[in-house]
Amino acid sequence: MSMKTIAVLGSTGSIGRQTLEVLRAHPELGHVGALCAHGNAELLLAQALAFRPALVGIADEAAADALRPYLPEGTHLEVGPQAATVAAALTEVDTVVNGVSGFAGTEPLLAALRAQKTVALANKESIVCAHKLVDEALRHGGKIVPVDSEQSAIFQCLCGGAHSEVKRLWLTASGGPFRTLPKERLCAVTAEDALHHPTWSMGAKITIDSATLFNKGLEIMEASYLFGIDGARISVLVHPESIVHSMVEFSDSSVLAQLSRPDMRLAIHYALAWPARMPSAFGALNLAEAGKLTFEAPDEERFPSIPLAYAALAEGEVLPIAYNAANEAAVARFRSGEIGFCGVFHAVEYAMAHISRGTIRTFADILETDREARSLAEKAMEKKI
Repeated sequence: MSMKTIAVLGSTGSIGRQTLEVLRAHPELGHVGALCAHGNAELLLAQALAFRPALVGIADEAAADALRPYLPEGTHLEVGPQAATVAAALTEVDTVVNGVSGFAGTEPLLAALRAQKTVALANKESIVCAHKLVDEALRHGGKIVPVDSEQSAIFQCLCGGAHSEVKRLWLTASGGPFRTLPKERLCAVTAEDALHHPTWSMGAKITIDSATLFNKGLEIMEASYLFGIDGARISVLVHPESIVHSMVEFSDSSVLAQLSRPDMRLAIHYALAWPARMPSAFGALNLAEAGKLTFEAPDEERFPSIPLAYAALAEGEVLPIAYNAANEAAVARFRSGEIGFCGVFHAVEYAMAHISRGTIRTFADILETDREARSLAEKAMEKKI
Protein backbone atom coordinates (compact mmCIF):
# COMPACT_ATOMS: atom_id res chain seq x y z
CA MET A 1 0.00 0.00 0.00
CA SER A 2 1.40 3.40 -0.97
CA MET A 3 1.94 5.96 1.77
CA LYS A 4 -1.05 8.29 2.11
CA THR A 5 -0.85 12.01 2.78
CA ILE A 6 -3.60 12.94 5.21
CA ALA A 7 -5.36 16.19 6.09
CA VAL A 8 -6.98 16.13 9.53
CA LEU A 9 -9.82 18.66 9.76
CA GLY A 10 -10.95 19.38 13.30
CA SER A 11 -7.61 18.10 14.56
CA THR A 12 -8.06 19.42 18.11
CA GLY A 13 -11.52 17.85 18.51
CA SER A 14 -12.34 14.32 19.61
CA ILE A 15 -12.10 12.68 16.16
CA GLY A 16 -9.02 14.69 15.22
CA ARG A 17 -7.13 13.81 18.39
CA GLN A 18 -7.99 10.14 18.00
CA THR A 19 -6.92 10.20 14.35
CA LEU A 20 -3.51 11.47 15.40
CA GLU A 21 -3.34 8.75 18.08
CA VAL A 22 -3.96 6.18 15.34
CA LEU A 23 -1.24 7.68 13.14
CA ARG A 24 1.25 7.70 16.03
CA ALA A 25 0.55 4.02 16.67
CA HIS A 26 0.46 3.14 12.95
CA PRO A 27 2.77 5.45 10.97
CA GLU A 28 2.55 2.99 8.08
CA LEU A 29 -0.97 4.33 7.39
CA GLY A 30 0.36 7.65 6.17
CA HIS A 31 1.82 10.99 7.15
CA VAL A 32 0.08 14.24 8.02
CA GLY A 33 0.00 16.82 5.23
CA ALA A 34 -2.39 19.31 6.87
CA LEU A 35 -3.91 20.06 10.26
CA CYS A 36 -6.86 22.36 10.76
CA ALA A 37 -8.75 23.53 13.86
CA HIS A 38 -11.22 26.19 14.89
CA GLY A 39 -9.45 28.04 17.69
CA ASN A 40 -7.44 25.83 20.04
CA ALA A 41 -4.09 27.33 19.07
CA GLU A 42 -2.12 25.75 21.91
CA LEU A 43 -3.04 22.17 21.03
CA LEU A 44 -2.84 22.84 17.28
CA LEU A 45 0.72 24.14 17.70
CA ALA A 46 1.72 21.05 19.68
CA GLN A 47 0.28 18.87 16.92
CA ALA A 48 2.06 20.88 14.23
CA LEU A 49 5.41 20.53 15.99
CA ALA A 50 4.86 16.78 16.37
CA PHE A 51 3.69 16.05 12.80
CA ARG A 52 5.24 18.94 10.80
CA PRO A 53 2.55 19.24 8.11
CA ALA A 54 2.83 21.34 4.97
CA LEU A 55 -0.20 23.38 6.05
CA VAL A 56 -1.78 24.40 9.35
CA GLY A 57 -5.17 26.08 9.30
CA ILE A 58 -7.07 27.91 12.02
CA ALA A 59 -10.49 29.49 11.62
CA ASP A 60 -10.22 31.93 14.52
CA GLU A 61 -8.13 34.85 13.24
CA ALA A 62 -7.43 36.14 16.74
CA ALA A 63 -5.91 32.77 17.71
CA ALA A 64 -3.55 32.80 14.72
CA ASP A 65 -1.09 35.15 16.46
CA ALA A 66 -0.32 32.42 18.98
CA LEU A 67 0.70 30.12 16.12
CA ARG A 68 2.49 32.24 13.56
CA PRO A 69 5.91 32.75 15.24
CA TYR A 70 6.29 29.14 16.38
CA LEU A 71 5.29 26.95 13.44
CA PRO A 72 7.92 24.65 11.93
CA GLU A 73 9.90 26.11 9.05
CA GLY A 74 8.17 25.46 5.76
CA THR A 75 4.68 25.08 7.25
CA HIS A 76 2.15 27.41 5.64
CA LEU A 77 -0.46 29.01 7.92
CA GLU A 78 -3.99 29.41 6.53
CA VAL A 79 -6.18 31.71 8.64
CA GLY A 80 -9.93 32.32 8.52
CA PRO A 81 -13.21 30.46 8.11
CA GLN A 82 -12.07 29.05 4.76
CA ALA A 83 -9.04 27.29 6.30
CA ALA A 84 -10.61 23.82 6.46
CA THR A 85 -11.85 24.09 2.89
CA VAL A 86 -8.37 25.06 1.69
CA ALA A 87 -6.81 22.16 3.62
CA ALA A 88 -9.39 19.73 2.20
CA ALA A 89 -8.41 20.54 -1.38
CA LEU A 90 -4.63 20.76 -0.81
CA THR A 91 -2.77 19.30 -3.80
CA GLU A 92 -0.35 17.26 -1.68
CA VAL A 93 -3.19 15.55 0.22
CA ASP A 94 -4.98 12.43 -1.03
CA THR A 95 -6.97 11.51 2.12
CA VAL A 96 -9.06 13.89 4.23
CA VAL A 97 -10.34 13.09 7.72
CA ASN A 98 -13.38 15.33 8.15
CA GLY A 99 -13.79 15.62 11.92
CA VAL A 100 -15.25 19.14 11.83
CA SER A 101 -18.25 19.41 14.14
CA GLY A 102 -21.69 20.14 12.74
CA PHE A 103 -22.81 22.00 9.63
CA ALA A 104 -19.39 23.68 9.33
CA GLY A 105 -18.02 20.44 7.88
CA THR A 106 -20.13 20.73 4.72
CA GLU A 107 -17.99 23.00 2.54
CA PRO A 108 -14.75 21.11 3.33
CA LEU A 109 -16.42 17.83 2.34
CA LEU A 110 -17.57 19.23 -1.00
CA ALA A 111 -14.13 20.75 -1.66
CA ALA A 112 -12.37 17.46 -0.92
CA LEU A 113 -14.65 15.40 -3.17
CA ARG A 114 -14.38 17.90 -6.01
CA ALA A 115 -10.59 17.63 -5.67
CA GLN A 116 -10.88 13.82 -6.00
CA LYS A 117 -9.83 13.03 -2.42
CA THR A 118 -10.84 10.04 -0.35
CA VAL A 119 -12.75 11.40 2.66
CA ALA A 120 -12.80 9.54 5.96
CA LEU A 121 -16.06 11.13 7.05
CA ALA A 122 -17.01 11.63 10.68
CA ASN A 123 -19.29 14.58 9.91
CA LYS A 124 -22.82 13.29 9.35
CA GLU A 125 -24.38 16.76 9.17
CA SER A 126 -22.70 17.47 5.83
CA ILE A 127 -24.35 14.45 4.19
CA VAL A 128 -27.72 15.17 5.76
CA CYS A 129 -27.77 18.81 4.66
CA ALA A 130 -26.02 18.63 1.29
CA HIS A 131 -26.58 15.12 -0.04
CA LYS A 132 -27.60 16.38 -3.50
CA LEU A 133 -24.41 18.41 -3.82
CA VAL A 134 -22.37 15.55 -2.34
CA ASP A 135 -23.73 13.19 -5.00
CA GLU A 136 -22.70 15.68 -7.69
CA ALA A 137 -19.25 16.14 -6.13
CA LEU A 138 -18.69 12.37 -6.02
CA ARG A 139 -18.85 12.33 -9.82
CA HIS A 140 -15.49 14.13 -9.83
CA GLY A 141 -13.84 10.93 -8.60
CA GLY A 142 -13.64 11.40 -4.85
CA LYS A 143 -14.74 8.72 -2.40
CA ILE A 144 -16.32 8.59 1.05
CA VAL A 145 -15.34 6.02 3.68
CA PRO A 146 -17.52 6.55 6.77
CA VAL A 147 -15.90 6.91 10.19
CA ASP A 148 -19.01 7.03 12.40
CA SER A 149 -19.03 3.62 14.04
CA GLU A 150 -22.54 2.79 12.80
CA GLN A 151 -21.95 3.80 9.19
CA SER A 152 -18.52 2.16 9.21
CA ALA A 153 -20.17 -1.05 10.41
CA ILE A 154 -22.75 -0.95 7.60
CA PHE A 155 -20.05 -0.08 5.04
CA GLN A 156 -18.12 -3.19 6.14
CA CYS A 157 -21.17 -5.49 6.32
CA LEU A 158 -22.31 -4.51 2.84
CA CYS A 159 -19.26 -6.33 1.51
CA GLY A 160 -21.19 -9.53 2.28
CA GLY A 161 -23.72 -9.14 -0.51
CA ALA A 162 -24.96 -7.12 -3.46
CA HIS A 163 -26.88 -3.88 -2.98
CA SER A 164 -29.94 -5.49 -4.58
CA GLU A 165 -29.84 -8.20 -1.89
CA VAL A 166 -30.12 -5.78 1.05
CA LYS A 167 -33.40 -6.17 2.92
CA ARG A 168 -32.81 -3.82 5.88
CA LEU A 169 -30.17 -1.75 7.67
CA TRP A 170 -30.13 -1.96 11.47
CA LEU A 171 -28.54 1.02 13.21
CA THR A 172 -27.67 0.42 16.83
CA ALA A 173 -27.81 3.06 19.56
CA SER A 174 -26.49 2.97 23.11
CA GLY A 175 -29.65 4.70 24.30
CA GLY A 176 -27.57 7.35 26.07
CA PRO A 177 -27.56 8.15 29.79
CA PHE A 178 -31.37 8.53 30.06
CA ARG A 179 -32.43 5.25 28.46
CA THR A 180 -34.26 4.05 31.57
CA LEU A 181 -35.14 7.42 33.11
CA PRO A 182 -38.91 7.83 33.63
CA LYS A 183 -40.54 10.24 31.18
CA GLU A 184 -41.71 12.56 33.96
CA ARG A 185 -38.08 13.18 35.00
CA LEU A 186 -36.61 13.59 31.53
CA CYS A 187 -37.33 17.31 31.13
CA ALA A 188 -35.46 18.10 34.36
CA VAL A 189 -32.09 16.66 33.35
CA THR A 190 -29.19 19.08 32.85
CA ALA A 191 -26.47 19.40 30.26
CA GLU A 192 -24.00 18.09 32.83
CA ASP A 193 -26.16 14.98 33.22
CA ALA A 194 -26.35 14.56 29.44
CA LEU A 195 -22.55 14.73 29.05
CA HIS A 196 -22.04 11.53 31.06
CA HIS A 197 -22.30 8.98 28.27
CA PRO A 198 -22.38 5.39 29.54
CA THR A 199 -20.12 3.80 26.89
CA TRP A 200 -18.52 6.32 24.50
CA SER A 201 -16.01 9.13 24.99
CA MET A 202 -16.90 11.87 22.49
CA GLY A 203 -17.13 15.62 22.02
CA ALA A 204 -19.78 17.60 23.90
CA LYS A 205 -22.18 18.21 20.97
CA ILE A 206 -22.35 14.60 19.82
CA THR A 207 -22.60 13.38 23.42
CA ILE A 208 -25.70 15.51 23.98
CA ASP A 209 -27.08 14.39 20.60
CA SER A 210 -26.63 10.81 21.81
CA ALA A 211 -28.59 11.64 24.97
CA THR A 212 -31.49 13.10 22.94
CA LEU A 213 -31.11 10.47 20.17
CA PHE A 214 -30.87 13.28 17.61
CA ASN A 215 -27.54 11.71 16.72
CA LYS A 216 -29.40 8.55 15.73
CA GLY A 217 -31.94 10.58 13.76
CA LEU A 218 -29.12 12.17 11.77
CA GLU A 219 -27.62 8.71 11.22
CA ILE A 220 -30.92 7.39 9.82
CA MET A 221 -30.80 10.07 7.15
CA GLU A 222 -27.05 9.70 6.63
CA ALA A 223 -27.38 5.95 6.09
CA SER A 224 -30.16 6.44 3.55
CA TYR A 225 -28.10 8.94 1.56
CA LEU A 226 -24.77 7.12 1.86
CA PHE A 227 -26.04 3.66 0.96
CA GLY A 228 -29.08 4.38 -1.21
CA ILE A 229 -31.58 2.65 1.10
CA ASP A 230 -35.00 4.22 1.69
CA GLY A 231 -36.08 5.09 5.22
CA ALA A 232 -38.69 2.31 5.34
CA ARG A 233 -35.81 -0.19 5.28
CA ILE A 234 -33.74 1.44 8.03
CA SER A 235 -34.45 0.53 11.65
CA VAL A 236 -32.94 1.47 15.01
CA LEU A 237 -32.19 -0.89 17.88
CA VAL A 238 -31.06 0.28 21.30
CA HIS A 239 -28.01 -1.77 22.30
CA PRO A 240 -26.65 -0.50 25.63
CA GLU A 241 -23.40 -2.48 25.51
CA SER A 242 -22.25 -0.70 22.31
CA ILE A 243 -20.49 -3.83 21.00
CA VAL A 244 -22.57 -4.43 17.86
CA HIS A 245 -22.10 -1.23 15.89
CA SER A 246 -24.76 -1.93 13.26
CA MET A 247 -26.08 -4.72 11.06
CA VAL A 248 -27.22 -5.48 7.53
CA GLU A 249 -30.06 -7.92 6.86
CA PHE A 250 -30.03 -9.54 3.43
CA SER A 251 -32.86 -10.95 1.32
CA ASP A 252 -32.22 -14.50 2.55
CA SER A 253 -32.77 -13.25 6.15
CA SER A 254 -29.09 -13.58 7.03
CA VAL A 255 -27.89 -10.71 9.23
CA LEU A 256 -24.26 -9.58 9.19
CA ALA A 257 -23.03 -7.51 12.14
CA GLN A 258 -19.78 -5.68 12.85
CA LEU A 259 -18.56 -5.96 16.44
CA SER A 260 -15.77 -4.33 18.43
CA ARG A 261 -15.22 -2.51 21.66
CA PRO A 262 -16.66 1.04 21.70
CA ASP A 263 -13.47 2.70 20.46
CA MET A 264 -13.61 5.19 17.60
CA ARG A 265 -9.97 4.59 16.83
CA LEU A 266 -10.86 1.24 15.24
CA ALA A 267 -13.24 2.88 12.75
CA ILE A 268 -10.66 5.61 12.05
CA HIS A 269 -7.96 2.97 11.50
CA TYR A 270 -10.21 1.05 9.11
CA ALA A 271 -11.01 4.20 7.10
CA LEU A 272 -7.33 5.18 6.80
CA ALA A 273 -6.25 1.64 5.83
CA TRP A 274 -9.12 1.13 3.34
CA PRO A 275 -9.35 -0.59 0.90
CA ALA A 276 -6.94 -2.86 2.76
CA ARG A 277 -7.41 -4.35 6.21
CA MET A 278 -4.33 -3.92 8.36
CA PRO A 279 -3.40 -4.99 11.90
CA SER A 280 -4.75 -2.56 14.49
CA ALA A 281 -3.82 -1.77 18.07
CA PHE A 282 -7.42 -0.72 18.83
CA GLY A 283 -10.85 -2.21 19.42
CA ALA A 284 -9.84 -5.79 20.32
CA LEU A 285 -12.89 -7.64 21.64
CA ASN A 286 -13.20 -10.54 24.09
CA LEU A 287 -16.76 -11.78 23.76
CA ALA A 288 -16.46 -14.02 26.82
CA GLU A 289 -15.67 -10.93 28.89
CA ALA A 290 -18.29 -8.81 27.12
CA GLY A 291 -21.03 -11.12 28.40
CA LYS A 292 -24.67 -10.64 27.44
CA LEU A 293 -25.61 -8.45 24.49
CA THR A 294 -29.08 -6.92 24.67
CA PHE A 295 -31.35 -5.15 22.17
CA GLU A 296 -34.61 -3.24 22.45
CA ALA A 297 -36.74 -0.89 20.40
CA PRO A 298 -36.22 2.84 21.01
CA ASP A 299 -38.90 4.67 22.99
CA GLU A 300 -40.13 7.11 20.33
CA GLU A 301 -42.57 8.78 22.72
CA ARG A 302 -39.79 9.83 25.09
CA PHE A 303 -37.36 10.51 22.23
CA PRO A 304 -39.35 12.10 19.37
CA SER A 305 -36.03 12.80 17.60
CA ILE A 306 -36.45 9.40 15.89
CA PRO A 307 -39.91 9.91 14.31
CA LEU A 308 -38.94 13.49 13.41
CA ALA A 309 -35.94 12.11 11.50
CA TYR A 310 -38.08 9.68 9.53
CA ALA A 311 -40.47 12.52 8.70
CA ALA A 312 -37.59 14.73 7.53
CA LEU A 313 -36.17 11.93 5.41
CA ALA A 314 -39.55 11.09 3.86
CA GLU A 315 -40.26 14.69 2.76
CA GLY A 316 -36.63 15.55 1.98
CA GLU A 317 -35.55 18.89 0.48
CA VAL A 318 -35.51 21.49 3.29
CA LEU A 319 -36.57 19.26 6.21
CA PRO A 320 -33.28 17.40 6.84
CA ILE A 321 -31.49 20.78 6.89
CA ALA A 322 -34.09 22.21 9.28
CA TYR A 323 -33.79 19.14 11.53
CA ASN A 324 -30.04 19.60 11.85
CA ALA A 325 -29.97 23.40 12.11
CA ALA A 326 -32.69 23.62 14.75
CA ASN A 327 -31.01 20.90 16.76
CA GLU A 328 -27.64 22.68 16.65
CA ALA A 329 -29.28 25.92 17.83
CA ALA A 330 -31.21 24.14 20.58
CA VAL A 331 -28.22 22.15 21.85
CA ALA A 332 -26.25 25.38 22.24
CA ARG A 333 -29.06 26.83 24.36
CA PHE A 334 -29.38 23.62 26.38
CA ARG A 335 -25.65 23.56 27.10
CA SER A 336 -25.80 27.13 28.39
CA GLY A 337 -28.77 26.31 30.63
CA GLU A 338 -31.21 28.57 28.75
CA ILE A 339 -33.65 25.78 27.86
CA GLY A 340 -34.43 22.38 29.29
CA PHE A 341 -33.79 18.97 27.76
CA CYS A 342 -37.30 18.65 26.31
CA GLY A 343 -36.96 22.12 24.81
CA VAL A 344 -34.55 20.65 22.25
CA PHE A 345 -37.28 18.39 20.85
CA HIS A 346 -39.80 21.23 20.82
CA ALA A 347 -37.47 23.63 18.97
CA VAL A 348 -36.77 21.10 16.20
CA GLU A 349 -40.41 20.13 15.82
CA TYR A 350 -41.43 23.80 15.58
CA ALA A 351 -38.74 24.63 13.00
CA MET A 352 -39.68 21.65 10.84
CA ALA A 353 -43.37 22.56 10.97
CA HIS A 354 -42.83 26.22 10.01
CA ILE A 355 -39.84 26.16 7.64
CA SER A 356 -40.52 27.54 4.14
CA ARG A 357 -40.85 24.64 1.73
CA GLY A 358 -38.83 24.66 -1.47
CA THR A 359 -36.33 22.78 -3.61
CA ILE A 360 -32.66 22.62 -2.67
CA ARG A 361 -30.49 23.20 -5.74
CA THR A 362 -27.44 25.17 -4.59
CA PHE A 363 -25.28 25.68 -1.53
CA ALA A 364 -26.90 29.11 -1.18
CA ASP A 365 -30.27 27.35 -0.81
CA ILE A 366 -28.80 25.20 1.96
CA LEU A 367 -27.39 28.25 3.76
CA GLU A 368 -30.72 30.10 3.57
CA THR A 369 -32.66 27.10 4.89
CA ASP A 370 -30.12 26.63 7.66
CA ARG A 371 -30.45 30.31 8.63
CA GLU A 372 -34.26 30.22 8.62
CA ALA A 373 -34.41 27.02 10.67
CA ARG A 374 -32.08 28.44 13.32
CA SER A 375 -34.21 31.58 13.47
CA LEU A 376 -37.38 29.52 13.90
CA ALA A 377 -35.75 27.43 16.62
CA GLU A 378 -34.68 30.59 18.44
CA LYS A 379 -38.23 31.92 18.18
CA ALA A 380 -39.62 28.72 19.67
CA MET A 381 -37.08 28.80 22.51
CA GLU A 382 -37.38 32.50 23.33
CA LYS A 383 -41.16 32.65 23.29
CA LYS A 384 -41.66 29.04 24.42
CA ILE A 385 -44.19 28.66 21.59
